[in-house]
Amino acid sequence: MRDEWFGYLGGTMTTLAFLPQVAKTLKSRDTRSISLGMYILFTTGVFFWLLYGIRLRALPMILANGITLLLSLVLLGAKWKWK
Repeated sequence: MRDEWFGYLGGTMTTLAFLPQVAKTLKSRDTRSISLGMYILFTTGVFFWLLYGIRLRALPMILANGITLLLSLVLLGAKWKWK
């Protein structure tokens, strides 16, 4: 049980690190510097990490990757909308 805190801390930090990019993009509506290919690969990878966390029943992985997946989908949507 104690080891799960490493997962919660790591997941929280990496997810929070993503927030400034999402906020900046939504505020500026400027997606020119965002690589579509990179975000497609990243979002797909996060989706598979989420599935893996679900398979392992690892709540830290599920929470972190679920939230990060949503944020990444927001950026992808913005990229397509504001080309």
